[in-house]
Amino acid sequence: MAIQILIKRKFVPEKAQAIAPLMIRLRSMASTRTGYLSSRSLRCLEPCEDNEYLIISTWQSVDSWKNWLQSPERKAVQEEIDKVSGEKTEYWIYEELVGGIDSLISG
Repeated sequence: MAIQILIKRKFVPEKAQAIAPLMIRLRSMASTRTGYLSSRSLRCLEPCEDNEYLIISTWQSVDSWKNWLQSPERKAVQEEIDKVSGEKTEYWIYEELVGGIDSLISG
């Protein structure tokens, strides 16, 4: 079953010109990896701190995501992003509830 990775980044608008090409490169690299399905980028409007962004990345499995997460080429670009932004990128792994919210009650 596919999983969703939530990736939270913060950066001030003045850093956007330096960070955007790195994020594009990261997504391009990810798209060639086994198990990558899709991703989209969102900007938080409220309630959140200013300049907060969320990337939702979909992968075939936790293993395919972790292989990408641990890859040296991803780590190198990620380190550049964190260095330019001055913030540490955060990650969460989610899976779909089979049977929806009702599965919490019956499970």
